[in-house]
Amino acid sequence: MSIRFTAKTRRGMVAFSVAVGLAVGVAGCGGSGDDNKKPDSSASASKAGTSEPSAQEGQSEEPLAELKGSDGLILQVTSAVRDSGGFVTVNGTLRNDGAKSIVIPSALSGNETEILRNGRSLGGATLIDSQGKKRYYVLRDTEGRPLTTTGFSTLKSGATLAVFMQFPAPPANTTEVDFQLPTFSSAPIKISG
Repeated sequence: MSIRFTAKTRRGMVAFSVAVGLAVGVAGCGGSGDDNKKPDSSASASKAGTSEPSAQEGQSEEPLAELKGSDGLILQVTSAVRDSGGFVTVNGTLRNDGAKSIVIPSALSGNETEILRNGRSLGGATLIDSQGKKRYYVLRDTEGRPLTTTGFSTLKSGATLAVFMQFPAPPANTTEVDFQLPTFSSAPIKISG
């Protein structure tokens, strides 16, 4: 045998090996060819039909309060939770029920210079404890930024925006407070936790 014949044979064997390897790889990655067939999900909880959504899967069925604002804005307060760190976090949804996009009023930020420096927010929100005769303002971090949803400007018609606000917690025996937000009606809410 000549060296030329051996070199050609060796190259042919390498090319054949690579082709077989690629063919096996493609076959292993392919499916049965029936893309319309749905996967078996016999262990799926949704098939049982009796599973209840967890707290993480959705919001409570009924909001704690619904506040009406200007130009069709509605704030639904979905929870007010006291935590062990001495805070109350109020969660909700801001919705535009108006016919067209609206600019979120800057009044929602309140009128404190420190909060206004940090852009649009819900920094003007307060909790009123009538029993203890105290008003609780939105907390701020060490740089003066409000601990609330920030950075929004407009809301399209029918659109929603998940929002939160964090306040210092009233005394443990206070379970109901009035929630206020500039340009919105006021409403009583219950604190859980």
